[in-house]
Amino acid sequence: MPISSAVRPWVVRYLNPVTRRIAPLLPGFCTVTYVGRKSGRTYTIPLNVFRRGGRFVFALTYGPDVQWVQNVLAAGRCELVTRGRRFELVNPRLETDPGASAMPIPVRQFLRLMAVDRFLWMDPAPDGDAPPRAETPPGAETPPGADPPPPV
Repeated sequence: MPISSAVRPWVVRYLNPVTRRIAPLLPGFCTVTYVGRKSGRTYTIPLNVFRRGGRFVFALTYGPDVQWVQNVLAAGRCELVTRGRRFELVNPRLETDPGASAMPIPVRQFLRLMAVDRFLWMDPAPDGDAPPRAETPPGAETPPGADPPPPV
């Protein structure tokens, strides 16, 4: 059984704001940026991720029905930053693996204990790393005549 949805509000409110700052730099962690399928809003969340061969895999500890998974599946893509490197990911697909065989051994044991058996696999976009994102600070305007930053 994946982690209870009762824990999620606490994680979103207290844990995610802290881990969002350090996750893009640490092994086994990342931030994923995606666009909401209903709101069109851009979200960035910290997650655990592992690279297997040329693909990335996320253990769905809250199950496959959470919003970030549904949004990535609908869009067919997301942006990932791990160990300071940015990747555009495409081709999301859900897989079931009761043995969590793609996970490192300590993670595999935890996932088995929690009965997590659903995973999201994604491929890097054919061009590899994602281009750097132009970011405009909140409240800043694009100078007249300048192109606005590209959408994410």
